[in-house]
Amino acid sequence: MAAARSVPAGRTVKLSLDRDEIIKRGLMVVIALYLLVSLAAPLYVMLSKSFSTYGFNLAGFEFQVGDESGNWSAPQTAAALNESTGAVAADKLASRSDGRLAATSFFPDFNFRSPIHYRIRGTSDEASWLVGQTLHRGTEWMELDSNSFRRVMLRPDRTVGIENYKNYFSTPSLVRSIQNSFTIAIISTVITVGAAFGFAYALNRSKMRFKGFFRLVALVPILVPSLLPGIALIYLFGNQGLLKDLLMGTSIYGPLGIVIGSVFFTFPHALIIISTALAISDQRHYEAAKSLRASKWRTFWTVTIPGARYGLISAAFVVFTLVITDFGLPKVIGGQYNVLAVDIYKQVIGQQNFEMGAVVSVVLLIPALAAFIVDRLVQKKQVSLLSARSVPYEPKPSPRFDFLCLMWCSVVAVFILGIIAICQLAAMVKFWPYDMTPSLRNFAFHRMDGGGWTAYRNSIQLGLLTAVIGTAIVFIGAYVVEKIEGFRTGRALFQFLAMLPMAVPGMVLGLAYIFFFNDPANPLNPIYGTMAILVLCTITHFYTVGHLTALTALKQIDKEFEPVAASLKQPFYKLFGRVTVPICLPAILDISIYLFVNAMTTVSAVVFLYSTSTALASVAVLNMDDAGDVAPAAAMGMMIFYTNIAARLVHMYLSRALTSRTQAWRVR
Repeated sequence: MAAARSVPAGRTVKLSLDRDEIIKRGLMVVIALYLLVSLAAPLYVMLSKSFSTYGFNLAGFEFQVGDESGNWSAPQTAAALNESTGAVAADKLASRSDGRLAATSFFPDFNFRSPIHYRIRGTSDEASWLVGQTLHRGTEWMELDSNSFRRVMLRPDRTVGIENYKNYFSTPSLVRSIQNSFTIAIISTVITVGAAFGFAYALNRSKMRFKGFFRLVALVPILVPSLLPGIALIYLFGNQGLLKDLLMGTSIYGPLGIVIGSVFFTFPHALIIISTALAISDQRHYEAAKSLRASKWRTFWTVTIPGARYGLISAAFVVFTLVITDFGLPKVIGGQYNVLAVDIYKQVIGQQNFEMGAVVSVVLLIPALAAFIVDRLVQKKQVSLLSARSVPYEPKPSPRFDFLCLMWCSVVAVFILGIIAICQLAAMVKFWPYDMTPSLRNFAFHRMDGGGWTAYRNSIQLGLLTAVIGTAIVFIGAYVVEKIEGFRTGRALFQFLAMLPMAVPGMVLGLAYIFFFNDPANPLNPIYGTMAILVLCTITHFYTVGHLTALTALKQIDKEFEPVAASLKQPFYKLFGRVTVPICLPAILDISIYLFVNAMTTVSAVVFLYSTSTALASVAVLNMDDAGDVAPAAAMGMMIFYTNIAARLVHMYLSRALTSRTQAWRVR
């Protein structure tokens, strides 16, 4: 009976895709390709570069010498010539990707005025050599006169192996940078998370006054490049500092200065996360603890800390990642205390050793990626702390506790504003600390190294382009991945690509761009050295936070809008323009200002990519500090600060003006 009622086997029924779904999937593929080209492919090239070793294979070249009568000697390899002359020692054959070895080294009696001619060829098709700047390769003989032969340079062969990593871990000074980076990151994380927790606790669990003012001050470090606190600390505690005696002989140049500066620029990041965690609390838990006669101290450890533990863990990983990957601050105030990010800069810029720079980048990528993965896993375990029956926590007045909270917030505010004030003072006097006469001479950037006012204008251009283009890419990407039906595998891969930029340090991304976009065989090579590559790099570097912001806003929109629009035969782009964008406008504006501010302050992601025509203000701060123009560097840093404040004010005005029209439905 059951068999008679069974449905006969047949083909699996699949829903056909309508035009809207096809367009959405196409958009997702396009943005996924963007992320592959701007992130995954450069990282892969950089990783492969770290395993590339170069050396001169003397057996790969053959020479002949011709006399005045046109008679040629028997072919001899460079290895045979070197064995007889001893021109190049064995330990000198190791090289870099741009290494060159003069062919004349193997001919002790060479004279460029001689009438003798020379021939050169490779013993394999891979052998290559330069004549001047022209590259040649192959097994065909090339004949040259003596004057031309002196310009022949042999090129090294590429092999794949772990020799670079062996060299790295056998160099004590480089290995010590790993320990230094972890030490600084751990100490800074402990101090920052502790200070930010106290500040957030005061804002959320007390009735102290001036909360709005303290919230505003706490976010100030986001608006300045990480180099600025280093400059301020030099003016306060450096060799000519106002308060250097307070250190009792301890130098600010080194771990002490890096830790203090790191606490300054990572503080708002930790505060935002911890404050969000503390703001979500159930009043009933505290009432239950009080009814059980638990002390305030026990309530704190059994109710408050467990409720905020995921925020504390997330803040710790964020701060750790920011500190261990930061380049600007250790470069300014680190002195001889090397860290991983500065090692990358020294290997690439100082020694032109790109392969070793790639190795250090991989080493730096590992802890950043590990911290990101652990943070993601911890957040997945987070459970909801508020239910429909929850009662929002309302702090009660307590004069003594409120006074202590006010004092702590005041100390932190003085620290933050003091750093900014010192930089402002240094920028406005003639010659610190000998001539404190007010002057604007430090703002004459055209007289300094670093790019002048052009660098400042370039930064504004970069910020605007990043904000406009980046916001469009990020929001559309988040929209299609959220609104597509099915296609789980594709959406999962897209989400992975969208989250990956948060785990990639700026220095690593910048170096990866050199390897990928500076390759003449790459069809995208023409954008190298232009504003386009800076925009591309900046959008990619800060993609993840914008993506998460957009997803949060999009998840608040009921999914019934799409079926209703489809039933009315309205294309999705009309729904997107008339409903989705207006509803999500506050989030869109937040993404744009986030991208603009970070484009103005970023250093590590662009320090390898700018050219003379695309110098940036944040990089100009670094270059002027390197040149000894510390006061002009402070002045340029303050110009970035002023610009970001102005951008925030414009953002606030636009938010109020536009949201008053598009968000009226939210107000009853």
